[in-house]
Amino acid sequence: MKSEITISELAKLMNVSVHQIRYFEEKGVLLPAYVDNNQYRMYSMDQVYQLAHILLLRRLGVSVQSIKECMTSFSADQYEQLLKRSLVEINDELLRLQELQQFINKILYEQQNFTVHPYHYQVKWRAESYLAPWLEMDAQTQLHAKLLADRAKYIPNLFESDIYFIENETSTITLYTETQAPGDYSIPSGNYLTTQKLVQDDAELAQAIEQFYAYAATQSYVLQGPVILIERSYLSLFSQNELHYELQALIEPTPNSERDRCRLNGITAPT
Repeated sequence: MKSEITISELAKLMNVSVHQIRYFEEKGVLLPAYVDNNQYRMYSMDQVYQLAHILLLRRLGVSVQSIKECMTSFSADQYEQLLKRSLVEINDELLRLQELQQFINKILYEQQNFTVHPYHYQVKWRAESYLAPWLEMDAQTQLHAKLLADRAKYIPNLFESDIYFIENETSTITLYTETQAPGDYSIPSGNYLTTQKLVQDDAELAQAIEQFYAYAATQSYVLQGPVILIERSYLSLFSQNELHYELQALIEPTPNSERDRCRLNGITAPT
């Protein structure tokens, strides 16, 4: 009984297609042990191990054109370096996928939160957080593509971030992004009056801000500091031609009856 196997048996053994094996043969990286009288390609254990090495090198990203050189001239040290480089690339890809996973979870969380409380005013507790400045502009200036392009190198993946618009006493608006370490601007912890809006243009946004101030006044909330405008451009995936904004403002501590008053007004009180 022959100890060699046919190309179809080799393909089944190694979980690849016959076409792949023939392609490797065409490129000169794998040859059969011999061709029998019936013109069948026959493969021995040597070819089984060779094909295993070829498939591993392909998984490591080595081109078919380079595999022959690897298998004929690479030293043990060169193979070790190849594997180490591949491990670095894999770790980089794992990190990229982990960051993408976190971003997708964030999108789903923010969208669900908006779906549950669309356009409602709420009082929510916010822990202290830190912001890093990204762009400063006059309050009358509209944000446009050229401004973004001029600052593009400072914030990678800008539109995957929450962008904070904060107007200061000099009538300029500074755009910030969140940072882990204490930055140029900190948002203190406390109770914040918040609402979320979908707007199509600056006029609608200005109207939303006016309504925010008016609502705070009618409910006797005393705002401490500026209204913080947070743009979540990634949520525009769910709404055609509209941008998603959350308005927040720190409010003065309320009396002990806060929880009852919040309940009467349909507002979520902090726990």
